[in-house]
Amino acid sequence: MTHERRAVLKFGGTSVATRDQRELAFARIRDARADGFATVAVVSAMGRAPSPYATDTLLQAIDGRSGSANADMLLACGELLSAAIFADELTAAGVPARALSGASAGIVTDAHYGDATILRVDAERIERMLDEGIVPVVAGFQGATEDGVLTTLGRGGTDLSAIAIGNAIDAERVDIYTDVSGAMTADPRRIERARTIERASLEEMTELAEHGAKVMHHKAADYAQRTQTPYTIKGLATDRGTLVVDGVDHHRPVTGVTSSGRLTWVRIIRGDIENPQQRMQTELEMFRRMADAGISIDQVSINQAGVSFVVQGDSANAVRALLGDLNLAVRVREGCSKISVVGSGMRGTPGVVLQVVTALSNADVEIIHCTDSNITISILVPEADVQRAEAAVHEHFALNAEEART
Repeated sequence: MTHERRAVLKFGGTSVATRDQRELAFARIRDARADGFATVAVVSAMGRAPSPYATDTLLQAIDGRSGSANADMLLACGELLSAAIFADELTAAGVPARALSGASAGIVTDAHYGDATILRVDAERIERMLDEGIVPVVAGFQGATEDGVLTTLGRGGTDLSAIAIGNAIDAERVDIYTDVSGAMTADPRRIERARTIERASLEEMTELAEHGAKVMHHKAADYAQRTQTPYTIKGLATDRGTLVVDGVDHHRPVTGVTSSGRLTWVRIIRGDIENPQQRMQTELEMFRRMADAGISIDQVSINQAGVSFVVQGDSANAVRALLGDLNLAVRVREGCSKISVVGSGMRGTPGVVLQVVTALSNADVEIIHCTDSNITISILVPEADVQRAEAAVHEHFALNAEEART
């Protein structure tokens, strides 16, 4: 039994948590097969903590320690159990299926335990099973090193497994099933009038995921963009959602707005360093210390006045301790959050920053720091005002409307 068309269907933790939910997933697989697609299922661990097989529940067994080969071996068990149960029930329901670990599905990674990078997918076994009319049910979130040591891909890594497999088998469809019907113009828990984005570009979804949108894992979105792998984010119950492809023209500058958690703004004033070479060396030392301490920085701005950036959490004391002996004046402000305004239509459209600033000013939201890159404008605001800031931008660009303001 040979199918020329391929489909990969990914089912998240809530989509496989109960028998009723799994029956819905089975229906999606049957539908794909009825449409002529040889279908691969990729599954997450069942449910969320405190469910016994959820990733966070398993991690409690070793007191939360992660990032080692031993921890990865433990954490992979959730997806392995899910794949085995899903494949067994699917077979009993009349659709031949077989569970595969990430390693046996051909996902080869580096040895960065807890957050491994996929090096390649050797899909020969998957292809052979598809040609035999069998549904491979792949345990997501995991792979193995060249020498066979099990690894995990980081939180949300099942999305990445699905995208990578879809690219490897040249799938016509990669459907990411979740408990919501697609990517939204904003988080509907904070913005009441948020709506589903019907079509988004690969680049836009990468930016939205990178800047806080939870519907798609940022590493998966980035992998899809780099490999030009289209996909759809769908609700399991509705089978509708957001198509993510290359070259979408929205006829508007902004597609969505998202926000981060709590951040600290750091402003570095160069002090008495006048020699340009010495100033450069001091700044390089500053960035080196931050990197060596494992502190990720964002929204970096470097100019004649100094250097500004943001770091996660309340990090004032940590930053001062790292940089205190350099000839720099270190100013910090905790209790900040970042909103990010994303849209491929910004490219070549003048005045978008002005519109964002106007919207925030009219809402009486303080702008602490602002940077832009490519198709994203990121604005640091007081954490207490972040929801109001999101709502102001969402309303200004009429993102709740089917045809938003240009």
